[in-house]
Amino acid sequence: MNILDEDENYLRIVRDIMDNEEFNKLSNIPHHGETRMIHSIKVSYYSYKISKFLKLDYKETARAGLLHDFYLDTTKDFDKAKDKVRLYSVGHPKDAIENASQYFTLSEKGINIIRTHMFPLDYRIPKYMESWVVNIVDTVVSTTEFLKKFRYQLNTALNIWLILFINLRK
Repeated sequence: MNILDEDENYLRIVRDIMDNEEFNKLSNIPHHGETRMIHSIKVSYYSYKISKFLKLDYKETARAGLLHDFYLDTTKDFDKAKDKVRLYSVGHPKDAIENASQYFTLSEKGINIIRTHMFPLDYRIPKYMESWVVNIVDTVVSTTEFLKKFRYQLNTALNIWLILFINLRK
């Protein structure tokens, strides 16, 4: 993200995380058609900008937003899991908190941001406005990445549907 190069304030807030060797392993893990690192940076940066605009704790939002998917265990095979929603919604925020806590100091607010970023798939309701910001931004970014990943398939399905609809109307 070239815009990050221009935002020195944001980079000062998250530099230690971005320079962490373990965190950088996220750049090798696919996530919604990109990497988990790129996804996390997007969520963090957009949440930071929104929180700053709303005069919220933008520093904590930027840091926790960057760490919200900081889990490295790729052995939890999502495709083979019987209860995918439970694995994804409850499992990975807990893993991200445990992993982030090994390398960084997390505040109560930071933990809540990470723990509740999957609401409403997870029953844990965000406690802070910053948690809501990361929750909503993560949902929007994930949806956008998902749609981008499957754009061709979605366009093909839409075109077929339109052809059928037009032909049925004749």
